[in-house]
Amino acid sequence: MLSPVQWMVSTSLQPANGPRQGSWFPADPDVAGYATALREQGGHLTTSLVVSLGAALLSLALAAPAAHALALRPFRGAGPFLFGVLLLQAVPGITVANALHDAYTDAGLLDSPLGLTLADSTAGVPFAILVLRSAMRSIPREVIDAARLDGAGALRLFLSVVLPLSRNALVTSGVFAFLFAWGDTLFALALTTSDEVRPITLGVYDYLGAHSTRWDATMATAVLASLPAAVLLVVAQRHIADSTAADLR
Repeated sequence: MLSPVQWMVSTSLQPANGPRQGSWFPADPDVAGYATALREQGGHLTTSLVVSLGAALLSLALAAPAAHALALRPFRGAGPFLFGVLLLQAVPGITVANALHDAYTDAGLLDSPLGLTLADSTAGVPFAILVLRSAMRSIPREVIDAARLDGAGALRLFLSVVLPLSRNALVTSGVFAFLFAWGDTLFALALTTSDEVRPITLGVYDYLGAHSTRWDATMATAVLASLPAAVLLVVAQRHIADSTAADLR
């Protein structure tokens, strides 16, 4: 599983037009590929970061109240609503992309970071609702009742008790919503038509088509595109592990 990563890093540090070295690591690393990648793909990386962070925050902002209602404040129709959330996970992305393209054309959201953020959050919101609902249902009922006896209203209970106790699930949901948006190609391809708003996934795709012989810059772009996701997972791994363990319990 790690051999493609090793090959990617090794190739990114080799000369652009030189022979491919078969060693695990180049004897004389060359960072020219990274300079080219940053110069030509830096804007795409920035777009991906803005859109992915926005999609993660929007997913949590929408999913947390919905999960709270489903877990602790049941309402009539909660069952069909949850079934609908599960059903959304089975809808092919191309179907959503085609429908959004027509809507975005009318709303003027094509080629905009806001449009991509809204589209990418369609994958993060259902997932976050399911994860957060499971975490909130595991909160001891005694804690909720004690907070209400102390005079906490619905909003204060949600903000001061439920959300802090669901911290691991919030981090897990946010990380995966970020990763969904970071790795998206379908929405980016369907909802962008120019280079002004173009995420790194399409940047790599275009780069391969335009510079197929510049493997150093191509692989350097791939390395740079992998770093944010890798760093995020390393930083959040404890919260993700704790959230998974809680779900299993």
